[in-house]
Amino acid sequence: MMSPSPTRIVLITGANKGIGFEIARQCGAAGFQVIVSGRDDGRVAASAAKLRKEGIDVEPLVMDVSDPQSVDLTARTFSRMKKELDVLVNNAGIVVKGDKALSREEETILRQTLETNSFGPLRVTKAFLPFMKKPSRIIMISSGAGSMSDEVQTWSPAYAASKTLLNALTRQLADELKNNGISVNAVCPGWVRTDMGGRMASRSVSKGAETPVWLATEAPSSLTGKIFRDKKEIRW
Repeated sequence: MMSPSPTRIVLITGANKGIGFEIARQCGAAGFQVIVSGRDDGRVAASAAKLRKEGIDVEPLVMDVSDPQSVDLTARTFSRMKKELDVLVNNAGIVVKGDKALSREEETILRQTLETNSFGPLRVTKAFLPFMKKPSRIIMISSGAGSMSDEVQTWSPAYAASKTLLNALTRQLADELKNNGISVNAVCPGWVRTDMGGRMASRSVSKGAETPVWLATEAPSSLTGKIFRDKKEIRW
């Protein structure tokens, strides 16, 4: 049986760069032990090394969220670490080259996008649920592109559809886990200057990480099943 650790622990997928890395940095500065995860061993190790130079307590964990076997193997590896999670941030996501129009795209583009952006967060949540403390928090990094109430954004429709599904999964998981003391919320970080967002994006990486870090550290634990932007609930 695992003994609870006094140090808060957060696991962040896709944490080797961009918003995920910044969430790791800010959570580490707030006193969390940070577990940075990604599918590339070298990049994960490099991101962990950068965080250590800032005095952050960090451990690398290689995992490909699009691969069920990788997720299961990583969960077994994590079980041997005898740790419990206060926060799980499902941040890993992709935009597939050629994602321009659903009516003309190869079906593989949608399948590949859903595998990482929708099924990935679900399978990671399921695999690491046994290690979540009660109470604890699960945070999904979504996008305004997945909104059902805003104007349709067609720049990457498979990506947008994957985030719509992620929002729906957030609500369903929140309802399932509410009696276990586990909150599940999603975040629209806005258009952020990352490899995915591009240099012309209106928001800094620090701003993009602000609301996920708030949900991980300061937000009332009673909040669940909601989608946030700039620390405020939004419609989706």
